[in-house]
This record gives sequence, C-alpha cells and structure tokens, in this order.
Amino acid sequence: MRDVLKYCAEGLATLTVLPALLLYRFESMALGEGKVFQGWSQLFGLIPGLSGVYLRRAFYRLAFRRCARGAWLGFGTVFSHSGCSIGRSAYVGVYCCLGEVTLEDDVLIGSHVSIMNGSRQHGIERLDVPVREQPGIWQHVTVGRDSWVGDRAVVMADVGRHCVVGAGSVVTAPVPDYAIVVGVPARVVGRRRGAPEPAAVVEATVRG
Repeated sequence: MRDVLKYCAEGLATLTVLPALLLYRFESMALGEGKVFQGWSQLFGLIPGLSGVYLRRAFYRLAFRRCARGAWLGFGTVFSHSGCSIGRSAYVGVYCCLGEVTLEDDVLIGSHVSIMNGSRQHGIERLDVPVREQPGIWQHVTVGRDSWVGDRAVVMADVGRHCVVGAGSVVTAPVPDYAIVVGVPARVVGRRRGAPEPAAVVEATVRG
C-alpha cells in the first residue's frame, strides 16, 4: 500500500511540474539552456517539505540526463547545469550547491556541500585580462556509489566508490575507492573496514 501511494504521489508531482517544464523548454530554446536552467533550479529548491522533494525529483527526472526513483534532493539545493545524473536512492542535504555532477546510486551528500566542476574553471595566467574573461578547464565530477560526503565539504575532483569525505574537507584531487579522507586539502587517513586490498599491495604479497 505504501508503494502504491508513493507511485501515485510521483505521478501527481509529474503532472504538476509539466507546465513549468514546458515553459523551461520554451525559454531554453529562446535564450539558451545555460541561461535559464539555474533559475528554475532555484525556484524548485525553495519548495519546502516532502512535497518539495517530490516536485524537485519530478522536474529533474525530465530535465536531467538521469534522476532515479528514490533520489532525495533537499530544500535550498541548487544545480547550476542540466547535464547531471542522480542515481537510485541518492540523498542530497539542504542548501547544497552542485555543478554538472554525477551522483551514483546510494550516495549521501550532507548539508551545505559544494561540488564544483574542478578547480580550474577560470584562467588566472594573465593580469591584463579579467579572470572572468580567461578560459578555464571544465571538469565533470563524479561521486561514486555508496560514498558519503560530510556537511560543508567542498569537492573539486572525482570521489571513488564506497568513500567517506569528512565534514568541512576540501577535495582537490581524485579520491580512490574505499578511502576515508579529511582535512584541507583532504588527505587519505584510512580505508573502509572490509575493503579489498589495493592492487599494489596484493601484487607485492603474491610476489613475496
């Protein structure tokens, strides 16, 4: 019965957001998707409560490359690009700011987390040209399956599967699978219990 009610709620949410989606598509054709998407994300981010979660999920299921069933996108969270992919049962807390990202299945993102598209979005080499006009490098960032990013962390590089990123950490380099990282910049301080040994360790053991 509970599942039936959820399916009904999802269907109602989809019907509710259809007019907004059609207007969003029209504006995108007229002005360009990059100029209008963030405004719609801000609007849906301001809808409180459980109804807001259902309406956001319904809108993003139609606007993103993927937004799977069971994804929970918190109040005040804003996405800056439509090329995102949100996996099954992924959770994003309140007041997060996310760029063009992939969150795989079962990812947990705490509150006030920022996931940027790399650390080199703006060039800084020249002093005779404003930073805003210098070309940069745009990196699509992925947070792997079953990884947990703590509150107020800043992520600028890929995070592997089954990882833990400590609260307040700043990730500037890719995080390997099963790693626990903390600090500014984030450094590996451990591995998830039960994780398989790294390939290098296994190879050394076999040779020994």
